Amino acid sequence: MKLGVVSLGCDKATVDSERLVGELVGHGAVVTRDLARADVVLVNTCGFIDAAKRESIEAILDAARLKTTGDVKAVVAVGCLVERYQRELRTEIPEVDLFLGFSDLHHLVPELGRRGLLKDPVAGHPGERRFLGEGPHVRYLKISEGCDHTCAFCAIPLMRGKHRSEPLTRLVREAQTLEAQGAREINLVAQDLGHYGRDLGAGGPKLHHLLDALLAETTVPWYRLLYVYSAGLTEEVVGRLATRPRLVPYLDMPIQHASDRVLERMRRPERRDSIRQKLAWLRETIPDLAVRTTCLVGFPGETDEDFRTLLAFLEEAQFDRLGGFAYSAQDGTRGAQYEDDVPDALKRDRLEELLEVQRAISAERLAWLVGRETEALVEASPTSPPDPLSLSGEGAPVTRIGRVKWQADDVDGVTYIERGGWARPGDFVRVRITGSEDYDFRAVALA
Repeated sequence: MKLGVVSLGCDKATVDSERLVGELVGHGAVVTRDLARADVVLVNTCGFIDAAKRESIEAILDAARLKTTGDVKAVVAVGCLVERYQRELRTEIPEVDLFLGFSDLHHLVPELGRRGLLKDPVAGHPGERRFLGEGPHVRYLKISEGCDHTCAFCAIPLMRGKHRSEPLTRLVREAQTLEAQGAREINLVAQDLGHYGRDLGAGGPKLHHLLDALLAETTVPWYRLLYVYSAGLTEEVVGRLATRPRLVPYLDMPIQHASDRVLERMRRPERRDSIRQKLAWLRETIPDLAVRTTCLVGFPGETDEDFRTLLAFLEEAQFDRLGGFAYSAQDGTRGAQYEDDVPDALKRDRLEELLEVQRAISAERLAWLVGRETEALVEASPTSPPDPLSLSGEGAPVTRIGRVKWQADDVDGVTYIERGGWARPGDFVRVRITGSEDYDFRAVALA
């Protein structure tokens, strides 16, 4: 069976897709990038915001059309959108053969087998995760599922359920598998990394125990922590970030807002002063730390004063990077019960201003790293050099594209490395940072 895969949404969904594909490969499936020539197309959907819902529906419809225009015999849709709207999707898109929510995924293999599309398990094949990207040196390890937070704007608990931690031993084995497949950087992901182990009992492992085990049982050079609420940043976790070089000095810590009134209305656990205090402690403990955050504008009831409070706090807090979103009501959430009283045009204006303020902050934050020597992970050889006016303007040949430890995969820009030699994707090279602009660095490889 030839299997085509469309994986949408966040990095956590990518992990889900890789695990599902690994199971199908263990039953004889062969992955193809040519969706039209596949026997089965698997679409892993996202339902987080309205734009993601539209993208997911379009992907499902595109896959369904291949049953007529291509070789596709069956289309399977899974993921967050299916979990929320399975009944409606079945009615509106009957061409899809299987809609499987999270609790139904164990039916995937039997149902494809019943249709004569899958074989018995391949002898000796472990059914392990199957890499779906361009290069296996950057991978993601999802350490828990679901979420116990009750944020008013978020439907994730409705789709993914309550928080459940993966067993530590299973995570270590999976990390070892990723390393064997070529991983040089593993990004830990969850709805909130700080909740890891809270459901495993008082004597069970916590996040810092997992970090210890991963460092002891693998030799992966870089581990990165993504999506951790400030309350989960304990002394044990921060102490390890400060002293273990393989834990890169980087945190993705979403705050969503800085107006206490809006934070309370959003049902967020933090307040402006607590965020301020946590940032001060983090930067005092880990001077090299880069902090990324996420903010949401246009939540019901957000006034211009609230928005100005957020901008002022961003100027004060000096986050290294930021992702911004405009609010859209999600079915079943507490926020959907409020009057959506911020006009869409105003939401867009606020989002644009937010991102412009952060662009200037990020440019300043990156500039202080110019002159530093550090390691860079090579990502690719560019097909063409960047616009010479976009960075230093010196016109030196660019031979490699990579990232330094203060840049996360896919979201934080890249480092253009001059004189990269024969370094290949997945290699580390010693570089000196020679320039910066907005979110990117220019560097020169050292002999």
